[in-house]
Amino acid sequence: MTFAAFNELKFLSAKLGSDPLLVQAAGGNTSIKHNGVMWIKASGTWLKDAATKDIFVPLKLRELQTALADDSAACENCLDFIDRERNKHNLRPSIETSVHGLMPQQVVLHVHCVNTIAWAIQADAAKRLATPLAGFNWTFVPYARPGLELARAIRMSMKPGTDVLILGNHGLAVAADTVMAAHKLLLSVVAALQRKPRTVKIPDVAKLRAVAAGTNYVVPNDARVHGFAMEKSVCKLAANNVYYPDHVVFLGAKVPQDFSSDAPAIAFPSAGVLVHKHAKPSVEPMLACLSEVFLRLDTADQLQPLTDKDIANLLTWDAEIYRQTLSIG
Repeated sequence: MTFAAFNELKFLSAKLGSDPLLVQAAGGNTSIKHNGVMWIKASGTWLKDAATKDIFVPLKLRELQTALADDSAACENCLDFIDRERNKHNLRPSIETSVHGLMPQQVVLHVHCVNTIAWAIQADAAKRLATPLAGFNWTFVPYARPGLELARAIRMSMKPGTDVLILGNHGLAVAADTVMAAHKLLLSVVAALQRKPRTVKIPDVAKLRAVAAGTNYVVPNDARVHGFAMEKSVCKLAANNVYYPDHVVFLGAKVPQDFSSDAPAIAFPSAGVLVHKHAKPSVEPMLACLSEVFLRLDTADQLQPLTDKDIANLLTWDAEIYRQTLSIG
């Protein structure tokens, strides 16, 4: 499949996937609709690989859109809509396929922008976003688990002409009829939602190495990982709660502060973070995302974490279990 706009989307996807402020690990997804087919990033693949690997899944667009309009249970994982003749690598569509199918524009870009998340995890996010997003055709969608639940929430919230979705406790989606226009819109929204990160003290690497000696944990390579742990009050909020889906999927329901479990990472308040020697490649990017988000918050922000039920619904969902089993994600 070689039409020019699709190649353009591949290169843009790789660019977005290489920006950790927009996409982390296997998060985020892009799509394009062409000749009755919607090509969307496959579940568990990394956007940064889009220019060099076949990471897109072809879906039968009309069948998908009809099912979304009918609130069909098939929209839970969208496997029924795969164009299997074109799906050469037996890939599964993104868990967020419903977002792309419900937006009528040709191109959809969905990112886990840290600046957007810093707004979207607030209890009064919709109200506070009204000022920075004035002039955009935007809609706020309260948190819902990706899949059929998110599809329902979007249908209930989205207004005609919407080309910007702020997904509560989740991220940002923008849509346009060309790749260039979608990218331009994305940059404009991201600029409008910029929040300056605080500066925190550097991690105590010597202490971390001493604590890690003789364990299965090491000091991470990415210095940004430590940010959320460097202030005790922030560490308590960030480590003991979940604020968006990819956190619980790749880090678990909590980031422990001792060695009592074989967790992917451990936070030591005011010192920094250790990462398990056998942690998946997604763990450090997700920890860095957590830090980038929390360094953009202030004491006046009233946060809305995911509930225990929300967390359980993610951890027991087949689509997320599949994504966790992939060695690349």
